[in-house]
Amino acid sequence: MTTVQADLAPTGVLRASINLGNPVLANGTPDAPGGVTVDIARELAKRLELPLELVCFDAARKSFEAMTTGQADICFLAIDPARAEEVAFTAPYVVIEGVYAVPRDSRLATVADVDAEGVRIGVKQGSAYDLYLTRTLQQATVVRGAEGVDVFRAEGLEAAAGIRQPITAYVAEHPDLRVIDERFMQIQQAVGTARSKQADTVAYLHGVIEDLKASGFIAASLAASGQADAMVAPPA
Repeated sequence: MTTVQADLAPTGVLRASINLGNPVLANGTPDAPGGVTVDIARELAKRLELPLELVCFDAARKSFEAMTTGQADICFLAIDPARAEEVAFTAPYVVIEGVYAVPRDSRLATVADVDAEGVRIGVKQGSAYDLYLTRTLQQATVVRGAEGVDVFRAEGLEAAAGIRQPITAYVAEHPDLRVIDERFMQIQQAVGTARSKQADTVAYLHGVIEDLKASGFIAASLAASGQADAMVAPPA
């Protein structure tokens, strides 16, 4: 085995943590997952000449836990300072946006309006936008649940936070809601591995991601999984 192979996948199998809770990045079932993260994992395993094991979860926080507890060798997560304490990230491969949904008759019209006293925002616990809003909101309150829109509905909250594509789709099916079009954050999705890995291993992952962006691999994968409107991250 090469140094990178042995360092990244000490069991001899590349174990990739996949978050099926983000439809931009992954889709399908644990038995038959698809999407850009699955395609990247397969390409990495192919280049490293390693067998691949896909370990699937329904939330980013579970995918993160798998990474930090040694159940996975690589993960696909949004770059966040809280996660970066334990995970070494590549540059991003995809950039997606966080937006709010609010009741159609709500007085909330801008991102600034949402960060106000008395405003409660439903979020998916442990998501990138949960971490970001918890860190940055000055007056509004974060309310966590299994899904942001579900806790928003169940508790009659003032706003729901989420990724633009699924939030837009949800609002399209619920005419009593509308999307605040302005994004509250840009979410940079990257490949991560344990901070204990060697610098050469992290550099290898970074190099592969830059190659996959430049070659059109990422764009083609997004299009194939019905996510052509997701933005490929610029070169690092």
